[in-house]
Amino acid sequence: MNIVVLDGHTLNPGDLSWAPLETLGHLEVHPRTPPADVVPRAAGAEIVLTNKTVLDAAALAALPRLRYLGVLATGYNVVDLEAARARGVPVTNVPGYSTPSVAQLTFALLLELTHHVGAHSQGVRAGRWSRSPDFCYWETPLVELAGRTFGIIGFGQVGRAVARLAAAFEMRVLVHTRTPPASTPAEVRLTDLDTLLRESDVVSLHCPLTPETRHLINRERLALLKPGAFLLNTGRGPLVDEAALADALNTGRLAGAGLDVLSIEPPPPDHPLLSARNCVITPHLGWATRAARERLLQQAAENVRAFLAGRPVNVVNGPWPP
Repeated sequence: MNIVVLDGHTLNPGDLSWAPLETLGHLEVHPRTPPADVVPRAAGAEIVLTNKTVLDAAALAALPRLRYLGVLATGYNVVDLEAARARGVPVTNVPGYSTPSVAQLTFALLLELTHHVGAHSQGVRAGRWSRSPDFCYWETPLVELAGRTFGIIGFGQVGRAVARLAAAFEMRVLVHTRTPPASTPAEVRLTDLDTLLRESDVVSLHCPLTPETRHLINRERLALLKPGAFLLNTGRGPLVDEAALADALNTGRLAGAGLDVLSIEPPPPDHPLLSARNCVITPHLGWATRAARERLLQQAAENVRAFLAGRPVNVVNGPWPP
């Protein structure tokens, strides 16, 4: 069984072992694959694994040996699911592997916005504390989270983990979700989207990107937020109208934003949020702790093993077999 990984570098830049996949067949790993090389590199494989390399209908039609397609991520919009299904090829993803890490980064972004730890550390190293006439100083407003309201949009595994952390910070937790859960934690109150936006001091996005959620946070909804509110996005960049967010930040309409995702990754140098006021941006690293990547690699291998045993799991292009 020939297995090809089209873009393995971000999952494993060298600190993990490919052994879980190597035991399942002949493994060929490419660090990255440009579009023109997708078909030539995957042509001899029955099993193809991709993270962000696109496999559209044209590419799938040119891979007659393909039997299985695994996405090395939770999101799977890089694959034409219907074309794969028409070909009889199951597509799988790896849900939940990064939940603790993404929840942790969500609060890392918020804490940077509320205490500006990095900026103050740089100031100390630059000598500003040494020159201070007092025993302490601060250069930005410092915000306490206890007693404030944390609004969560989307209540899957990450949203639930973030809710637990918000409650641990003694925050009031509001949640808006399209699919009401069977049970709701005592510290959570479900509400409609507009109420959440109006009442929250922090709004955090944890919903999937769909045609309905694209630009969910647009100019009109940004106007509903409190002037001192913070917006966090560790979900998908296109959930936010980025030009509208940049305007809200630069005019002081919002207190700040913490983002781990943008609509274009990597962003162009002139992206409006790169120069926006009070905007903390990290390079889509919420998923990338070693612990999370180890879980991802192990589960991806388990997905392949289940397929080889005739019992595919985590199939995202419909019930299987069709």
